[in-house]
Amino acid sequence: MDLWMKIGMAVLLGAVLLFLLPRVKPMMAASRKGSREEWLGVALILLAVAGFVAFLMNAVGS
Repeated sequence: MDLWMKIGMAVLLGAVLLFLLPRVKPMMAASRKGSREEWLGVALILLAVAGFVAFLMNAVGS
C-alpha cells in the first residue's frame, strides 16, 4: 500500500470515529443493563470459543 492510500485510510477512520462517538453516549444511556446471569452466559460463551481456538491452534501446531 502506498503512502497516500494509508493517509486516506487514516483520514477515513478518523471521520468514522468523529461521527460515531458522539452518538454512542445516548445509545448507551437508552440501552438496558444486563443481569449477572446474562453476563455470566456471555463470559462462558467467550471462554468456550477461546478454548476451542486454542485447541485448534494446538492441533495444527503438532
